[in-house]
Amino acid sequence: MPDAAVEPVSYPRQKARTRSFQCGRPRSFAIAGSRVFFIRSAHGTDPAGSLWLLDLAVGSGEQVPGEQSPGEQSPGEQSPGEQSPGEQCVVDVGALPTDTGEDLPAAERARRERMREVTSGITAFNLDADGTRAAFAVNGTPYLLDLRGSEPAVRALPAPGPVVDPRLDPTGTKVAVVVDRGLHLIEVGSEPDGRADAVQPLWQSQGPDESIGLADFIAAEELDRYRGHWWIEDGAALLVEQVDESGVQVRWIGDPTQPEQEPVSHRYPSAGTANAQVRLHRVLLDGSRSELTWDRDDYPYLASVHQSRSGVTVQVLSRDQRRGQLLALDPGAAEFTVLREVSDPGWLDVIPGVPVRDDDGALVDIVADPVTDTYRIQRDAGLLTPAGLQVRGLLESSDRALTFLASAEPTTQSVYRLDLTAAEPTLATIAEGGWVSAVVDGDTMVLATTSAASPGTTFTAHRGAASVPVTSHAEQPNIRLTPRLLRTGPRDLATCLLLPTDHRPGTRLSVILSPYGGPHAQRVVAAAASYATDQWIADQGFAVVIIDGRGTPGRGPSFERSIAGDLATAVLQDQVDGLQALAAEVPDLDLDRVGIRGWSFGGYLAALAVLDRPDVFHAAVAGAPVTDWRLYDTAYTERYLGDPQQDSGPYERTSLLPRAAGLSRPLLLLHGLADDNVLAAHTLQLSGALLAAGRPHAVIPLSGVTHMTPQEVVAENLLRLEVEFFRTHLHRCD
Repeated sequence: MPDAAVEPVSYPRQKARTRSFQCGRPRSFAIAGSRVFFIRSAHGTDPAGSLWLLDLAVGSGEQVPGEQSPGEQSPGEQSPGEQSPGEQCVVDVGALPTDTGEDLPAAERARRERMREVTSGITAFNLDADGTRAAFAVNGTPYLLDLRGSEPAVRALPAPGPVVDPRLDPTGTKVAVVVDRGLHLIEVGSEPDGRADAVQPLWQSQGPDESIGLADFIAAEELDRYRGHWWIEDGAALLVEQVDESGVQVRWIGDPTQPEQEPVSHRYPSAGTANAQVRLHRVLLDGSRSELTWDRDDYPYLASVHQSRSGVTVQVLSRDQRRGQLLALDPGAAEFTVLREVSDPGWLDVIPGVPVRDDDGALVDIVADPVTDTYRIQRDAGLLTPAGLQVRGLLESSDRALTFLASAEPTTQSVYRLDLTAAEPTLATIAEGGWVSAVVDGDTMVLATTSAASPGTTFTAHRGAASVPVTSHAEQPNIRLTPRLLRTGPRDLATCLLLPTDHRPGTRLSVILSPYGGPHAQRVVAAAASYATDQWIADQGFAVVIIDGRGTPGRGPSFERSIAGDLATAVLQDQVDGLQALAAEVPDLDLDRVGIRGWSFGGYLAALAVLDRPDVFHAAVAGAPVTDWRLYDTAYTERYLGDPQQDSGPYERTSLLPRAAGLSRPLLLLHGLADDNVLAAHTLQLSGALLAAGRPHAVIPLSGVTHMTPQEVVAENLLRLEVEFFRTHLHRCD
């Protein structure tokens, strides 16, 4: 009998099974000399990452750390000059004895939620100075990879309990780990003298409201700092964060489908309430420690910690984030030195890679220059990059050059190198066009390149004349992507239009706006794969429109800061203006049938749209929306709206709750009940206000779902549910 026909996998199922196409994709690149390490799972639906190595010295004649020289090779071995560069799996997660089901410590689950980590297996690792050893954890068990022998060797390390964030020192002989909110030191044994691995406590926490060595909630959720301990002084000491959450209000997160289970307490600093108390200490290997002080009352936020050969550079911010200090910790020093006081009338940005001191001790930062309305690199007192080139992050600083990411126009990102050895610093673009990101260490670089014309990402490792592709096993979306990038409206807004792939001009289409729309997040970029879900929705018979309005990055400080004090008016107006301008250019868009969808800030914007502009928007799906900014966290909300204890006006003007009685269009609210970022109370309070006003609406509570919605069944069916909602309600519009 012939084989039964295999039913093709739908796009929603494919997206769910591939964890939004993250499975099989190389990621978390780290470089040590010629060695490029990365995490990758076996195929496009395998979530469990293994650790891989690509050595660009193999085949080049360059000596590889930890390997035998050609004169020492064993019989039958090839010399380095006879080998070709190739990828090697140095840790196969499937071969580890640890069960790879996700039985994670609570602190690790929280860390992954902050990082939006949706995969399993090895999700993070770190290296010693020469890349011959690596430390990582799988489900709370710490492991050491040793490449100093003829074959990779992997072994579990001792620990008093499930570990979080193991960190290997530069010498590869010590691993710092967090266990039950306390910091422990693992001494790596030495085979020649028979010394066994040993573990000792360095600093025990004093209860559930204190943590040692972990990033505080605000740092991880809003300031993109996920670490809480750092090796310093070549492994002689540690810089350690101490967090006291005892003064932070408690919120309870439970699962109503499991009424026998107790809700979990969650310390959550909502706007206008107390933050955690954060301190830094220099901790020696015998456990002795000294606090590194700064004015924590004036600068409560520990925003960033960056290391270089010149020492540690720390950025601390005031609560309103308009003032800050840049602090230096020199090797062996017992206290901070203030490098610079900084300020901005809008807010100070926390930008990847800076502030940091380069090899010459010069302070390198990226600043918002009001004169040219440009984010520019500043080295000591001098601005080095040109007006109009928006710098997005520093990749590496040395005495010869600065390597960084920047945008000449908002939808593209390229890698630039700034030559400091020339008489005048000169720029050289290393990769341009599309959307490029990179990891750099000296002469070695890994580029990840996308374009608006292709759904794939190309990964390439470079060293000298060598250029080696890094294999990706990620699946490609099983639909044809046809994004059209353009500019619309009086403010020349970056816009993406997606039409059904079988669309025939002259056929009128219902419209679905699919923005994020909020500050510090950008949707319209030259990367076709980022529009896969929107293209699938378009293929169901809609025109999908994405608009990056005021507040989004890529266009300079004034564009981003134009939403200060009001997260509603300009943000919504740009969606309206952009849509109407686009419809004048594309007459197939039917403005009598317009829906809007979004998640998180996008969910807020979607609900706001049908409440404030029912003349434009006829139906909305709001996922995990912020409905009252008083309920959201301190650092994000107060950055834009100020402290509600001092001025509640911006909060009252931007809240959705007082608008509830004005709902006249269909609204579907979706929210994960386990969401510890945008609490489910947001949706439930809006639903209560709508019910009190007699306004019909629909709510779908997602039991056990966090802000990420990683569950396959949930992720797949939510897409289908949204499409059916719009199909039902937009087709009924007058």
